[in-house]
Amino acid sequence: MRLIWAAAAFATIALASPTHLAAQTSPYAGQQTREIKSLSAQDIDDLLNARGMALAKAAELNGYPGPAHTIELTSVLNLTPAQREAVDEIRERMIAAATPLGVEIVARERALDRQFAAGAITKAQVEAETEALGSLLGRLRAVHLVAHLETKAILNAQQVARYNELRGYSSSSPGGHDPAKAHGG
Repeated sequence: MRLIWAAAAFATIALASPTHLAAQTSPYAGQQTREIKSLSAQDIDDLLNARGMALAKAAELNGYPGPAHTIELTSVLNLTPAQREAVDEIRERMIAAATPLGVEIVARERALDRQFAAGAITKAQVEAETEALGSLLGRLRAVHLVAHLETKAILNAQQVARYNELRGYSSSSPGGHDPAKAHGG
């Protein structure tokens, strides 16, 4: 029995050795060289160009088509000229509302990054900046979600079903799930 306890103690000491406790490489490794640490170059580009960044995933995956993808699929969805014009208008309104929000988010993230880099930030500043960023991101997300809501209202049930199928969300798609069936639509 004493031998078992000795072996257990040795194993515990060996596992707690400095080489075992050495820090694991962070998934953030390499990101310290970014212009804005919290945003990738793609994130910045998406924000400045009003791209969705999965902000409307709740709508998209529940059967509410997005305007940009609907426009891309105009011919296969058999959009009428009036539908195409309406979806174009929705997309233009979305871009007009999302772009300034994205610009402001990038500017605030850059400022926050600079304050941390300079070691010149207080708890009150962190709280104020993150609250402002949260509000901006919420507004940006709402812009994208509303565009999906408005787009679905323009399409008929068959077009929505076809959109879901083409995007891989219907039960007939490989690995797909039909949001319309899940919600009685």
